[in-house]
Amino acid sequence: MNRLRWSRSPYLLQHAENPVDWYEWGDDAFAAARESDRPVLLSIGYAACHWCHVMAHESFEDPELAAVVNEHFVAVKVDREERPDVDAVYMQATQALTGHGGWPMTVFLTPDRQPFYAGTYFPPTPRHGLPAFGELLEAVGAAWRDRRSEVLTSAGSIVSQLAERAVTAMPGEVGPEDLDHAMALLRADFDPLHAGFGGAPKFPPSMALEALLREGGEDATLMAGRTLDAMARGGLYDQLGGGFARYSVDAAWVVPHFEKMLYDNALLLGVCTHGWRRTGSPLAARVVEETVAWLVREMRTEEGGFAASLDADSADGEGRLHEGAFYVWTPAQLRAVLGDDDGTWAAGALSVIDAGTFERGASTLQLLADPDPERWARVRAALLAAREERPRPGRDDKVVAAWNGWLVDALVQAATVFDRPDWLEHARDAAALVWRLHRQDGRLRRTSRRGVVGGAPGILEDYAAQALAATRLAAALRDPVWLARARELLEDVLELFDDDGAGFFDTAADAERLFARPQDPTDNATPSGLSSAVHALRLFAELTGEDAWAERADRAAASAGGLVRQAPRYAGWLLADAVSRLRGIPVQVAVVGPAGPDRDTLVSTAHRHVPAGSVVVAGLGDDDGFALLADRQARDGRPTAYVCRHFVCRLPVTSPEELVAQLQT
Repeated sequence: MNRLRWSRSPYLLQHAENPVDWYEWGDDAFAAARESDRPVLLSIGYAACHWCHVMAHESFEDPELAAVVNEHFVAVKVDREERPDVDAVYMQATQALTGHGGWPMTVFLTPDRQPFYAGTYFPPTPRHGLPAFGELLEAVGAAWRDRRSEVLTSAGSIVSQLAERAVTAMPGEVGPEDLDHAMALLRADFDPLHAGFGGAPKFPPSMALEALLREGGEDATLMAGRTLDAMARGGLYDQLGGGFARYSVDAAWVVPHFEKMLYDNALLLGVCTHGWRRTGSPLAARVVEETVAWLVREMRTEEGGFAASLDADSADGEGRLHEGAFYVWTPAQLRAVLGDDDGTWAAGALSVIDAGTFERGASTLQLLADPDPERWARVRAALLAAREERPRPGRDDKVVAAWNGWLVDALVQAATVFDRPDWLEHARDAAALVWRLHRQDGRLRRTSRRGVVGGAPGILEDYAAQALAATRLAAALRDPVWLARARELLEDVLELFDDDGAGFFDTAADAERLFARPQDPTDNATPSGLSSAVHALRLFAELTGEDAWAERADRAAASAGGLVRQAPRYAGWLLADAVSRLRGIPVQVAVVGPAGPDRDTLVSTAHRHVPAGSVVVAGLGDDDGFALLADRQARDGRPTAYVCRHFVCRLPVTSPEELVAQLQT
């Protein structure tokens, strides 16, 4: 066992028995590098990463290669999900040096933490134009030993060039013409055959879909609806257990990269809920129901939070780790579980063919058309039960503050739209865990595991996502405690992350100083810290009516508004915010009067029909801490709804029909 045996990260624990003498990221590792005059081998990955496992088995578990590493380098292993700040700055270096990035990421550093060589996966023998990992170690070691001055000069030059090339936020306030241009770019990039954007590999465009649903025009709704349907019917979606895989390796959504990430499912849960609210799609409703069931069944931790991911790999029938082994089927396997009649029917319904759509004659499961519901329910239950007997993928059970925040935000929306108080309780439990455990000494920590908080500090996305979640809970529960927590987190955002301009840095002002301070306004697999902060500030302003928060959201959005016009796929949440702001979409709905079925019906109606970004609060009126309820009176003692914009309200109504009519206009 090496030093990683003391780690709280499941990814680092996967490497605790390597013969490599790993350090965790920290001063001790770099002090050892200076004292021994060795360069640092930095390896960054995450627990569900297939190619991280491959390189570990091929190289880091090899005693001979490990001996070379231990003799000539100080080896540092980083969980990118635990330390996204470290990952961000060295990914920038890797992309600059190689033209691409990915994980596992392999970077060689000076003892002063400056990068001088980088790559991603390296095989044990030369192939596909990549050197063998052992050859690379020898070459880098020789360069450090024999051409030290060149290496140090190169490292200094790389750092200087990266500082000059720092991500430009492309400032500019988004106007109506910019919206039109962004929508035109999305239409041009839309795949008319398979839906989604671009070609293979194809990722769930969660943030762009939210923008399209808010825009609500015919083209926008069609692109969003077709993409949601294609993802939900294809192999990307787990047709038996619910939940989405990370991405599709092909353009047609047939074969996923099988890891399941909490953040993808949080964001897609929100988009599917929004899609159902706009279109009433039965498929969207089914996906929401099944995905929440999967989250609660497989991802909820004993402490009430939600785990980070499920691995892509699991043991196959011969006990060997193989990507997707848990999820794929052959026609023979279907018949063995279901019998010949149902097995043949299921193979046709799920696109399981003799040749296979994946590897080794196996197929992913697709549900391209709606089958007979009773027969499908019976078949699905039988297959799911049989699948539970297979070796399960590993679970990274750490709780990540930002990812749980995005999930709570989506889960509260789903709970209120579909009238599921049990989902609301799960959302509250997760948010309460993060507040109780991750909030230490007035600051937010990034991760916890099994009830023990980690040492990594929270970054901008953690604070913003948790503030967004707390605001949603405050409105749904009419709870001033959550309102106060949201305010506290947003005050932290302004104090710790402000860039002395209009935008925000991704790390706090007193965080560890890396060779660059991360500040990336682009949405990638998750919303950027900036766009998350904009959404949190905007929603809090809607709930409280305090204009200062909306004004700060405006300034932050304008710090990167050029991205919306030039690259809307990578600024989806900023585009969604611009649509809401320019179209005046969000409203506030106050429902006042005695609790009971009549008030519940008005509240449920409001949640199902309000546009995105809106808030709904219910109470007796004049509730402490909720300005929206102040001075609102129930008419004739009956529960009454007030539809407001900027806290200016229309005439109060007492029937669901009148409320729907006001919300539709």
